[in-house]
Amino acid sequence: MSTDTGTETVNGTDTETDRRSDLASDTAAEAWRGIAAEDDEIDAVDRRTGLRLQHRARMLVRELLRPHRGAVVLAVVLLVAENLAMLAGPLLVASAIDSGVPAALAGRPGPLAWAIAGYAATGVAGACLRSAFTLLSGRIGQDVLLDLRRRVFAHGQRLSLDFHESYTSGRLISRLTSDMDSLTDLLEKGFEGLFGAVLSLIGVTVLLLWLDPMLAAVVLCGFVPLLVLTRWFQRSSRASYRRTRSTVARLIVHFVESMNGIRAVQAFRRERRNDEIMDRLTTANRDANTTAFLTVAWYVAGVRLVGNATLALMLLIGGLRVLDGTLALGALTAFLLYLRRLYDPLDDLAQFFNSYQSAAAALEKISSVLDTPVGVPEPTRPVPLPTPVRGELEFDHVSFAYRRAAERTVLPEFSLRIPAGQTVAVVGATGAGKSTLAKLAARFYDPVAGAVRLDGVDLRDVADVDLRSALVMITQEAFLFSGSVADNIAMGRADDLGPSTRAEITAAAEAVGAREFIEALPDGFDTDVRKRGGRLSAGQRQLVSLARVVLADPAVVLLDEATSSLDIPSEQAVQAALETVLAGRTSLIIAHRLSTVLIADRVLVVADGRIVQDGSPEELLAGDGEFTDLHEAWRASLA
Repeated sequence: MSTDTGTETVNGTDTETDRRSDLASDTAAEAWRGIAAEDDEIDAVDRRTGLRLQHRARMLVRELLRPHRGAVVLAVVLLVAENLAMLAGPLLVASAIDSGVPAALAGRPGPLAWAIAGYAATGVAGACLRSAFTLLSGRIGQDVLLDLRRRVFAHGQRLSLDFHESYTSGRLISRLTSDMDSLTDLLEKGFEGLFGAVLSLIGVTVLLLWLDPMLAAVVLCGFVPLLVLTRWFQRSSRASYRRTRSTVARLIVHFVESMNGIRAVQAFRRERRNDEIMDRLTTANRDANTTAFLTVAWYVAGVRLVGNATLALMLLIGGLRVLDGTLALGALTAFLLYLRRLYDPLDDLAQFFNSYQSAAAALEKISSVLDTPVGVPEPTRPVPLPTPVRGELEFDHVSFAYRRAAERTVLPEFSLRIPAGQTVAVVGATGAGKSTLAKLAARFYDPVAGAVRLDGVDLRDVADVDLRSALVMITQEAFLFSGSVADNIAMGRADDLGPSTRAEITAAAEAVGAREFIEALPDGFDTDVRKRGGRLSAGQRQLVSLARVVLADPAVVLLDEATSSLDIPSEQAVQAALETVLAGRTSLIIAHRLSTVLIADRVLVVADGRIVQDGSPEELLAGDGEFTDLHEAWRASLA
């Protein structure tokens, strides 16, 4: 049995196995070339819009830190105080050598004792201040990360279906995991190293100039190659870390896609191809990280080379000056101690730049998600729906095209009115635009032109909480969340109506004929349905979703292929439940199986985005046209 290049042929011969292996390798290579091309395209975009991305990331940091301004100021004060305490140490050492030791030899131990006590006190004070700073900065960092995670998750839930259909779940997972980890490293270690290094550099430079301006001038000359080296590091590492963020996101995407489609992977023996793609992705991620690490290694090596060379030069010049009596030994000792403290923070700066470039690339990715506009925004001035909601739906000169394929109009301009309480079925060939019609009615999308109204109110003017209370959509997936059956049914109750009681949940299940099978489960209504409701059959999941509708008690119910994935017994059970669910409500049923259509008051036949027939099932069956052809094809499929 042969298949297309997306699957493999099941054959036991060595020749066929080799051909399948070559085919998988070629396909994996093609996939990798596509991924590499996409990486190059993203890098080109980043180069073109680098300043805008960095500005956007900086603005996001300011927004996140704004609520913590007081704590940030206090943290800076603690860090300054700690650096002042630590900078006093070498001066006390110089005092002990030049004044304390000669005084002690002369029988006056006081100056030496005070210098030793002062050094010990500065050490204790520095340790206490560093501990307080670490605790405070850690709390600020965790609060910022908590706020950022909440923002990304909340915004992700508000983004339109169009975004989620083009932006894979794996990339969103990457934003909330690996990108957040990069920010965590920066907030926990990076900023402490940055501010500490900057304060040390400023303080040590001032003290070096005060101790000996001539030696300090020689030291400052060594800063010229350091500035050049630092500038090179900033430019080189930025591109490297953008690449690491892109490669790890693609790695996560492939992993999530493979695990979510594990049944198809095993059924079509796709493991080898997936392994090859994963190997290429992990290799690309390793290479990107290796490049970044090598950049850091060269920078650190350059800094230490300059630092050690400067230290050796200071020992030579300072030693000669001590010998000719123009420089005190204690002053030289303090100068060398400060010089070491001048270059040690540069290693901290290297680590900061390492964390910063990784975090900056991650923050650019996160901010791009947060800056994505909501496709169906909340109205600034919501218009309340009439009380009670009657459920009249009206499509007024509506047309629609998906943004990602704007050149093709899915629904040309049309008008349609569905009176309150009427059950309308929409049928047509695959791709005719049936589901798009339902998504517009549920306001998962907004029309390009015209308006969709509920009881005379444009859906764009209705608050989301009001719309979701008045209108419920059921799809063929019948998605259930991990948790109990009762929790999944209780989702039907709007938040502002308070928690559902067990009696109400049981009554809803009873109404759709689901109570019997639920109570037969190991823990009844408290049984965990597991991931995506995997413990229940497709028909049982659909009955649970219908129980949600009963509990929600909406005025409008939208059913998008609600029975298409069910076997005959399950379909019959759901059909019986639908009679209860749809009674007295406005209903829009999208269906392939015409057995579902026959319960409708009215049928719309859609072809190429246009309504080509409109009438009762009996009227349409009595005549000639699209509906009759569809009905005959459906009956033939049952034979």
